[in-house]
Amino acid sequence: MIGRLTGQLWEKKPPWLLLDVNGVGYELEASMNTLVALPAVGETAMLYTHLTVRDDAHLLYGFGRERERALFRALIKVNGVGPKLALAILSGMDEDAFMRCVHDDDSKALTRLPGVGKKTAERLIIEMRDRFPEWQQGDAPLPMEAAASPVQHSVADAEAALVSLGYKPTEAAKMLTDLDHSSTTEKLIKAALTRRIGR
Repeated sequence: MIGRLTGQLWEKKPPWLLLDVNGVGYELEASMNTLVALPAVGETAMLYTHLTVRDDAHLLYGFGRERERALFRALIKVNGVGPKLALAILSGMDEDAFMRCVHDDDSKALTRLPGVGKKTAERLIIEMRDRFPEWQQGDAPLPMEAAASPVQHSVADAEAALVSLGYKPTEAAKMLTDLDHSSTTEKLIKAALTRRIGR
């Protein structure tokens, strides 16, 4: 099992990234929260990982915080929640926000996430309610404090990433309307998701 990787960040194409570890390039899929927190391309990054083995592929997922990985692993154990939906949830809110929704029975906030319907939201609250009782909001500092790359990326990349998270193309385009298009792709995506969840 691959538990953690440290290497040079070669590419960021949300939701994917490429990490060079001693000459071996690892392709990982990550949440928008992790992608936004990563340093610039060319710098060193450390990611906690989770490997999923399927008949047709070996899929590697990367996380900026161990708590995020722990929540991902708990989410994919919930009936009807696969890795793609778990990443969409973690892209729309961090661990503390998710646990607040669970503790407050706030299924409405969860249904604003792509792919999460009313029944799934209720199932998440029921099955996750008694997990991670030791978690206290803000008890773990983020291990990655570097800003995202300032290089300007196209709005099309941000739109494609939102579509990959489950939003319809027209909805993704609308979410990016009136945002600062000079921002990086990661910041555009994060702003769009924040706007969507806040409604």
